[in-house]
Amino acid sequence: MENLTLFWHRRDLRISDNAGLFKALKQGKNVQPIFIFDTQILSRLPKNDQRVLFIYQTIEELRVAYEKLGASLWVFRGNPTELIPELVKKHHIQQVFCNRDYEPNAIQRDKFIHETLQKLDCSFSGSKDQVIFEKDEVVKPDGNPYHVFTPYMKRWKEKLNEFYLKPYPVDQYISNLNPGKEVPLPSLKDLGFSDVQAQDFPSLKIPSKIIQNYHNTRDIPSVEGTSRLSLHLRFGTISIRELAKKALETNEKYFNELIWRDFYQMILYWYPKSVNHAFKSEYDRIEWEFDQTQFQSWCEGKTGYPIVDAGMRELNETGHMHNRVRMVVASFLCKHLLHDWRLGERYFAEKLLDFELASNVGGWQWAAGSGVDAAPYFRIFNPTSQQEKFDPKFEYIRKWVPEFGSADYPKPIVEHKWARERILERYKKALNTK
Repeated sequence: MENLTLFWHRRDLRISDNAGLFKALKQGKNVQPIFIFDTQILSRLPKNDQRVLFIYQTIEELRVAYEKLGASLWVFRGNPTELIPELVKKHHIQQVFCNRDYEPNAIQRDKFIHETLQKLDCSFSGSKDQVIFEKDEVVKPDGNPYHVFTPYMKRWKEKLNEFYLKPYPVDQYISNLNPGKEVPLPSLKDLGFSDVQAQDFPSLKIPSKIIQNYHNTRDIPSVEGTSRLSLHLRFGTISIRELAKKALETNEKYFNELIWRDFYQMILYWYPKSVNHAFKSEYDRIEWEFDQTQFQSWCEGKTGYPIVDAGMRELNETGHMHNRVRMVVASFLCKHLLHDWRLGERYFAEKLLDFELASNVGGWQWAAGSGVDAAPYFRIFNPTSQQEKFDPKFEYIRKWVPEFGSADYPKPIVEHKWARERILERYKKALNTK
């Protein structure tokens, strides 16, 4: 009888400062780390999905890291709700550890696994790892969640102390890893992603100079003014505690962006229906339009509004879009084209390397005016004004829209003044305002 303890890597693809791994190792010996390429998720992804390549390369590096410690990472392909119980029975496992995930499908999956393992006399323990504060740790005095960011942020900062930023000393218990044999790593072809093109992913190194100057450069898309660490936060290749500690010491504006991430994770936990429904329910009464030609023009970056087109082309080519441009692009789809925010949210979900459900839904609902702490419906970004303010020399635009200024560049697919009047009328009708 092996009597192993399992640690299941999910959104925490690292060994250092890993809360769940630390707790698994601290409780005793023979901790076997595993990773599962979840076929329930893979089956819904495009076959050239760059995120799968990023995860695959990261898992290869993680396997090497475990080998250097005299241990192994077991990697599987399949449905975790079936694989985890099978492993528990096969290896006489009494404890399974992981880090918590707050997305609705993940919560449902984990609930099923927890109930299944209970019947096998095996515990299933989750830890907080991808956020500083989770669930109901930062709430109003009456115990209800905040819906507005500023009071949430104030309470968040009041609660913060050194304890919450302290790294988990995994190294102290590393000898409790199971010295087991490797399980063969499935190939990208086995996973159904053999056509993925190689690309350079953002560096894992914390860019100190960029963070120091973040408040000055964060809105300028033509310069390297953001950290590009969102991909690493999404998959846990960097510790949120490490980054938050660095940000706290360096730049408050950047630090506040990390609090926004916690805020949206908290909202998703409390209000899972916000994935598909307007947080402010009256906004589901809006009569959206749908024009396939216009939507396709938006997707391809051919709207005739250069800052919108540059953003969409950057997204399609690289899987990244500058934060300021994301707001302009989202506002344009919802308010100029009068298309449902859910269409844009799903397109971003397919394309963004750093796609994170909570932040993506939160951002799109903000743009549509339907979410928590959202922009009021009458705030309508003028794409031309945004370009004049944040890309006055057209540096960002010319990088991604080389035909800009020539006869080959399309005319605007919608006129700004007319579109603005149309959306205001449509919103007022749905919201019964004057």
